[in-house]
Amino acid sequence: MLSDEGSVDSFKGSEVLCSGAGHQSLIWEFLVEYLEMIRGRPCKHYLSVNFRNLVTTCTVPLDPPTTSSFSSASEHKTLCYSLVEQLIRRGLFLPAQQVIQRIVTQSSSISEAISIVDFADERGLKLDLAIHGLLCRQLVYSRPQLAELLYNRKFIFEGAEPDALLLDAMVICFCRLGKFEEALAHFNQLFSLNYVPSKVSFNAIFRELCAQERVFEAFDYFVRVNGAGIYLGYWYFNVLMDGLCSKGYMEEALELFDIMQSTNGYHPTLHLFKTLFYGLCKSRWLVEAELLIREMEFRGLYPDKMMYTSLIHEYCKDKKMKMAMQAFFRMVKIGCKPDNYTLNTLIHGFVKLGLVEKGWLVYNLMTEWGIQPDVITFHIMISKYCQEGKVDSALTILNCMVSSKLSPSLHCYTVLIKALYKDDRLEEVNELLKSMLDNGIVPDHVFFFTLTKMYPKGHKLQLALNILEAIVKNGCGSDPSVILATTKCQTSSNLVQKIDILLHKIFNSNLNLASMAFSIVISALCETENLDCALDYLHKMVSLGCKPLLFTYNSLIKCLCKEGLFEDAMSLIDHMQDYSLFPDATTYLIIVNEHCRQGNVKAAYYILRKIRQRGLKPSVAIYDSIIGCLSRKKRIFEAEGVFKMMLEAGVDADNILYLTMINGYGRNGRILEARELFEQMVENSIPPSSYIYTALISALVKKNMTDKGCLYLGMMLRDGFSPNAVLYTSLISHYLKIREVEYALQLVDLMERSHIEPDVIFYVALVSGICKNVSVNKKKWCSEKESQKAKTTLFHLLHETTLVPRDSNMIVSANSAEEMKSLALKLLEKVKDVCIVPNLHLYNTIICGYCRMDRMLDANHHLELMQKEGLRPNQVTFTILMDGHILAGDVNSAIGLFNKMNADGCIPDKVAYNTLLKGLSQEGRLSDAFGPVFKFFEELMSINFYLIGMVQIGRPHPVKKIIA
Repeated sequence: MLSDEGSVDSFKGSEVLCSGAGHQSLIWEFLVEYLEMIRGRPCKHYLSVNFRNLVTTCTVPLDPPTTSSFSSASEHKTLCYSLVEQLIRRGLFLPAQQVIQRIVTQSSSISEAISIVDFADERGLKLDLAIHGLLCRQLVYSRPQLAELLYNRKFIFEGAEPDALLLDAMVICFCRLGKFEEALAHFNQLFSLNYVPSKVSFNAIFRELCAQERVFEAFDYFVRVNGAGIYLGYWYFNVLMDGLCSKGYMEEALELFDIMQSTNGYHPTLHLFKTLFYGLCKSRWLVEAELLIREMEFRGLYPDKMMYTSLIHEYCKDKKMKMAMQAFFRMVKIGCKPDNYTLNTLIHGFVKLGLVEKGWLVYNLMTEWGIQPDVITFHIMISKYCQEGKVDSALTILNCMVSSKLSPSLHCYTVLIKALYKDDRLEEVNELLKSMLDNGIVPDHVFFFTLTKMYPKGHKLQLALNILEAIVKNGCGSDPSVILATTKCQTSSNLVQKIDILLHKIFNSNLNLASMAFSIVISALCETENLDCALDYLHKMVSLGCKPLLFTYNSLIKCLCKEGLFEDAMSLIDHMQDYSLFPDATTYLIIVNEHCRQGNVKAAYYILRKIRQRGLKPSVAIYDSIIGCLSRKKRIFEAEGVFKMMLEAGVDADNILYLTMINGYGRNGRILEARELFEQMVENSIPPSSYIYTALISALVKKNMTDKGCLYLGMMLRDGFSPNAVLYTSLISHYLKIREVEYALQLVDLMERSHIEPDVIFYVALVSGICKNVSVNKKKWCSEKESQKAKTTLFHLLHETTLVPRDSNMIVSANSAEEMKSLALKLLEKVKDVCIVPNLHLYNTIICGYCRMDRMLDANHHLELMQKEGLRPNQVTFTILMDGHILAGDVNSAIGLFNKMNADGCIPDKVAYNTLLKGLSQEGRLSDAFGPVFKFFEELMSINFYLIGMVQIGRPHPVKKIIA
């Protein structure tokens, strides 16, 4: 219990803003009554002593007597309320408000503080913002919802400005309530007030940003807070380093590494070193990764085998084999012994660059150190030899594996079988396939996909059945012949029945094998364009609990895209994610390829953007498809832009992409750029293929730069490549086009004597070129002569590769119109004998040849033959025949063909209309020409009205199809 003097002294120095001497008597009376109330006796002599100090400062006591002065806390609370009420009755609202504020500050619980505020509200006493801010801060941890309610009512709705302490507390409050964006806004407001947030509020923001993978923002706040002097421990550095490296923000990661040492004075841990190192390797920051390893060694934290192997792997990917070997030798020097994975990485790096001999040196080093080569070691060499066409060397390595008691993997068999089939060594393919199955190898969907390219189109289901039988035998340990004993016939329906029986057996034996088996069957059905049945099997597969493979969806997406059902294909991609499967580069490549095949570059661009939005890195094949499509459309500047965009995205161009770009430059007459790109490819250690040489040589010759073409032909021969049918076809077609017929025929003869087998494209180009020269026999043959010296050099370079000479069946000269016509007829007969399976393009060429030689009976006869073989004539076919009849003076037959084209559902294009109108005009039948003209415009207008109508009713998809 305090003395009276202590009670009076408690009023000394109290700050209550009360101005004017008129209030002194009121204050005196109030104090007397208050002390008499709490002490039970008069205390005027004490008050007279201290009153001078009290009134001179114009203060009213805010500190109530301590709780020890009262019999209980409830009495203290009651007396405080009574004091406030007396102050209000006397009109002293400001002192009453300050008393309430002091009571709230000293309240023992949140509920008590709330009851005090409610007491003040009931009596119309408005509390200042400080008391509300204080109450909000106290409510944040225990009752955050109530804190938010009070904060919104007093500060947001009434427009009051919260102080920095309250803002900091509300950051924590909103984080606890899951309202992160509001918390972030308040956190940013703290910085705008130049206030350093508390460690608690920063921790709440930091954790949530990292949880949402907003690592870059977390790093930005970390730098600002750390620079303000807030102590941050190792945990923040480790979490932030993990996030930055996983997202590829390597500049920020290195900055964080410097901050840790220079600003905070921390020594990086081994975990942090490794995290930063693997991030640098993944982002191809190899120089920085190398320096980091050296710093680790300087600090006595020696890198382990996996770190060195990762660095070596990235150097190999970057084609820096010298740096890879230096890292390898340093690894050995510090006593870190390499393993199979390290050495296989080096072997693969050398082999990928075509340095097979150096790969064998690493192999020998492996055996010297007593490290046993594994299946992957041999697989690398087998794949490389098969890629180079050295199948016998690959088979030798396979035998070496067997003698070393290593079982060849399925991948070894797959690449070998593919290479043997490419060399037309079918007997060896069957032997190797039998050996593989006898060794108990279970085929997979990749193996099936490889074999599909070897089987005829109508036999894919039979192949799927054979693969399922092998899975049952080697994977399930059962005899498929016994299981299939119930089936008797070999019809296609029974084939499906057999597949169902084997699928049921595989499903009962192994769920993983069942998923693969279903995928093989679905792919086979897609290859045969049986989409509905494939979707039925997908539904059955899912209903049985088998998880579809990515290969399954890729097969279905490819089939949907071929039928133009792109929206369904994109819906199937969404369906994949229900099974935690996400589209890869192959999935998107399928869609991009089909869009580009249809010439829809805009849709291909959309898919490219979608790939990036999903965080995937588009493959070089996707860029190649888009660039090829742009080049074919003569949009070479856009193709250049895509090529540069690819390089800026960190995607390295491969041999095929360089071929596409060089072809595009050549097709668009930009020879200088084609040559520069060729030199750039060589500088990047990408060896040119025979196809790249062919594209460049053809482009130069077509631009009358045969002397430059000879230079590249010489380089091609020195690199060990021989001229192929593609090069000869391009050269012969060019010289026929410029009417150098005799020289073109000499090349034909040289090609035949060099034992180069012509293909269908060659015959189409030859027949077309000869027949065009027949129709211009009255003109001068050589309208555009090239340098005779250049042509002679070109011929001699091609002649160097000629094998054993043989008699040619080809006429090598045609000096008159009759000889040209005789040669053309001979070629037409030869084409029909050689080409076993003529296609529509070849038939159009043959029909065009007969029309140009005014042999319309033969032309119409081949039209009938074409239809008998199941080939339907198109607009080009009818237009060629119409033009032939018009040249022969038979316009009525041309009109009949035009009407037949309409009757057969083959809509005439503008070329067909122009051909008919030209014939009618030449005959002076202008009145007859009005009919086709009006029909053309009528069809055009009907299509336009149809398009407008479809758009208006909300069906734009048919519109897109018609426009395409």
